[in-house]
Amino acid sequence: MKTIPAVLHVPELADEPTLIHGFSTTLLGSVGLTHAPDRAAVMKSRDEFARLLELDGADSLTVAGAVHGAAVARVDSAPGVIDDVDALITDRPGIGLFTTHADCFPIVLWDPIHRAVGLAHAGWRGTYAEVAVAALKAMEREFGTKPRDVRAGIGPGICGRCYEVGPEVAENFDDAFLTRGDGDRLLLDLAAANAAQLKSAGVRVVHDIAICTKESYLFPSHRRLADGTRFGAIVALR
Repeated sequence: MKTIPAVLHVPELADEPTLIHGFSTTLLGSVGLTHAPDRAAVMKSRDEFARLLELDGADSLTVAGAVHGAAVARVDSAPGVIDDVDALITDRPGIGLFTTHADCFPIVLWDPIHRAVGLAHAGWRGTYAEVAVAALKAMEREFGTKPRDVRAGIGPGICGRCYEVGPEVAENFDDAFLTRGDGDRLLLDLAAANAAQLKSAGVRVVHDIAICTKESYLFPSHRRLADGTRFGAIVALR
């Protein structure tokens, strides 16, 4: 019988002494409120997730009200929800930046020089809009971050073997990130596209957890089962 961990990390970023990050698994249940039949259960899961990362529960989380765009918000306190943004940045310890996912990628940005972090939510629309780069530029503007100093981590999401799209989506991406699927369908590698965007923007180190949400039992996947469940991503500073 397989043991399911409650939280996973990008291995190469797991031992950073002042960086907190993690991705909740199915063991904690759904952390998404939008389609939740039981709001109390979701909030309990969020609270447990935050506490497992040594934060002060769900009250320490600032939630990105994702709309699949590239808007970024700076967070100096934990107000609960910031609507209409897909990326959050902060340099304040103890504030958990929080996003929910069911195939879209969480992208962690860590600046150890200026002690600042970012978290982006990247589906195909956000990737096309370069949301991770938008977060990086916001960190540069707000905190003095230099892209060359940033260590980035790409969390779980639907992989390039599984993410089948039509030509109306594929036409937005370079052929380097596409392979032929069935009929007129193509397979799109969003993780590779986001990594390439960050490297083009000057980030030297991009780690990929390389776990596919559709293939793995650890995470919910809208493509595998569209039941409204979501996993969460948290990024914070100690």
